[in-house]
Amino acid sequence: MLPEKLLRSLEGKPGFDADAFLAVHHSGKQVTSVRVNPAKPAALDADWPVSPIPWCSYGKYIAERPSFTMDPLLHAGAYYVQEASSMFLWHMLEKLIGTDKHKRVLDLCAAPGGKSSLLASYFSEGLLVANEVIKQRAAILTENMTKWGSMHAVVTNNDPAHFQSLPGYFDVIVADAPCSGSGLFRKDPGAIAEWSEAGVQLCSQRQQRILADILPSLKEDGLLIYSTCSYSEEEDEQIADWLVAEMEMENCRIPFAAEWNIIETISPRKQAYGYRFYPHLVQGEGLYIAAFRKRSDTGGTGRSKRAEIPLATKKEWQQIDASIPLPEQNTLFRSADTFRAIPSQWMEDLHMLAGSLYIKKAGTAIGSIKGRDIIPAHELALGEIPLASLPVIPLDKEQSLLYLKRRDIFPEAAKGWNLVSYCGLPLGWVKVLPNRVNNYYPAEWRILKE
Repeated sequence: MLPEKLLRSLEGKPGFDADAFLAVHHSGKQVTSVRVNPAKPAALDADWPVSPIPWCSYGKYIAERPSFTMDPLLHAGAYYVQEASSMFLWHMLEKLIGTDKHKRVLDLCAAPGGKSSLLASYFSEGLLVANEVIKQRAAILTENMTKWGSMHAVVTNNDPAHFQSLPGYFDVIVADAPCSGSGLFRKDPGAIAEWSEAGVQLCSQRQQRILADILPSLKEDGLLIYSTCSYSEEEDEQIADWLVAEMEMENCRIPFAAEWNIIETISPRKQAYGYRFYPHLVQGEGLYIAAFRKRSDTGGTGRSKRAEIPLATKKEWQQIDASIPLPEQNTLFRSADTFRAIPSQWMEDLHMLAGSLYIKKAGTAIGSIKGRDIIPAHELALGEIPLASLPVIPLDKEQSLLYLKRRDIFPEAAKGWNLVSYCGLPLGWVKVLPNRVNNYYPAEWRILKE
């Protein structure tokens, strides 16, 4: 049973039809969608009937949910399983940003990584900071961003208030704020029992705190995109009113096709436009999303700091480059015992970020030096650095799943380090020895399902 108080609060709202809303929740129907990775072109499984998501050029509906865990292409980062409504972010960026892909972007509440991987693909020449405040969820975010492979991404584990030491830094901030979760009732029926009016009020207050903490780090004329998976006006239109009235933000209206059945709403006090997705009208879950420009030049009182990051010596660069040819436009730096690479244009930014934030991952891990040997990192296999000069072992699906379960595989291959791949996309590393093959797939990521 859906909460009566929620249903009553939606009566008379544009687009809401109580009978249709209840029917779609009681139907048991689930919508499955993925967004493919433009940097890793690979065909989706031919057995999956797919159709396009109209507001995202890389989004696909899948007629029936397959076993994604048992598809090696998911682990290779060829696509991300993302809810269709949330992909409307792509359309908003096209309308508000256009073709300028060279931006500093923050995904504030980023785990598990759906919007972060979308932002990494859209701002392909930019710098993405994907942040998650909860430590365990930050680990999931790191895994998913590693699989996506973007070299220009930094994963952080910080409270929103920590970003005040980066005043006026970001061009774009996406805040998919923690909410009461009513938009996910169809997908997650367990959320129904947790919903309450008190919870809605608590979430609304927390959303304001999060936004007030993060806005000093948005530059003047910068773009804030705010979203929730809630239907409650207190978390949606009233937050839009608060942003315009109290935080001096300017609302942005987004054009879209009428046949998409998205509901444009207007907030009660400041007439701010927002966009609601109802599951009885669209193939997707419940979502509210709105965009705002920062029209004041206040950057807050925080001061940015610069942290020193040890760079690779010329000798270390040459030793790594002899085994793994590195593009010249990258900078090689050390993080503990691992050497990592990031596009050189963002290295000074990384110094600044490291002065204020706890960084989980930056750029792409290349590997470590052990005497005369280079031990390649798993990130390197999944990243953007060309590895065409390295030996590759192509695997079929059965072999790939054995590899991803960290089982033994026995391919015919040259001795030493080899990439293993599926459908042309790398999965990771093996080391071929005279009497065995060592599987270097990360143990914590291995498939446990049989």
